[in-house]
Formats: sequence, structure tokens, C-alpha cells
Amino acid sequence: MSASPATHRVLAAVLAAGALVSVAAVPAAAHDDDRHGHRGRHSAIVIGDVQHDGHGRDNRALNREWIEVRNTGRHPVNLHGFTLSDRDGNRYRFDRLRLDGRSSVRVHTGSGRDTRSDVYQDRRRPIWDERDTATLRDDRGNIVDTETWGRRGHHDTHRR
Repeated sequence: MSASPATHRVLAAVLAAGALVSVAAVPAAAHDDDRHGHRGRHSAIVIGDVQHDGHGRDNRALNREWIEVRNTGRHPVNLHGFTLSDRDGNRYRFDRLRLDGRSSVRVHTGSGRDTRSDVYQDRRRPIWDERDTATLRDDRGNIVDTETWGRRGHHDTHRR
């Protein structure tokens, strides 16, 4: 039994539509969260506000110098192994910090007690200069975000 030409056209249209739907679904899957909670090319983890150059070497002044790391996504992200560094190679490595969705943590230069919203590098001198670049990398060393400020950079201070 042979199908009519009209049936062949309808079947061909249905198959073509199915192929288009499956092709359109592939790019969306590339942006899904991976097993670590990281995003694909468009990370939910970004550098937020920057407060640089705490003016002074005492711990109070050093803690007025900080970089904010934000999770702009809805899902929590484990920052264990992420690093935050400056142009001079100073580096802070996150340890056991899970950043809730739509929340942030300030990384202070000085000393203090780590909490969910503030962590401390325990340094004895300022890190972030009036002209500097902060680079945030994931636990594999991939650059997640950068922020530059100062005369040679984009901003005098950065506020997102």
C-alpha cells in the first residue's frame, strides 16, 4: 500500500520540524551548570564592587580594602579552589566556601574571622593599588572574570 503525495509532504514537514527543534536544543545544553556548579561560557560568578587602597598598614585599614565576588545566578556555587589575584601576582585561594545564589562575599586584605559574607587574606600590607586588575579564576585555572580600574583602567573605583 502506497502513501499519497500529500501524506509524504506532511511526513517530510514533521521530520524537518523535529530536526530544527533538536538543533535548537543543542546550544542551550552547552550553558547548563556542570557538576561543580560552574556555568559554561557565561559564568554566574563575577567580580562585583571593588574598594582599593586602604591607606594604612594597620588591620583596620587593610580590611577597608576588599574585592567583592558575586554569584548572580540562582543556584549555589562551591568556590573551593577558585583564586583571586592582582597584577603583581598576589593570590588568594578560596577554601570551603559555598556561595549561595544571588549573594556575594567580600575578600578583605587584612585579618579577621571568615564568615559567609566576609573572608580575609591575612596580609600585612595593601594589595589593591589605585591602578590594578583583579582576576578571578575557577578551580581549573580558567579566567572567570577580570576587573581593571584606575587611570590606565576603566574606572577609578568599580561599582556594578
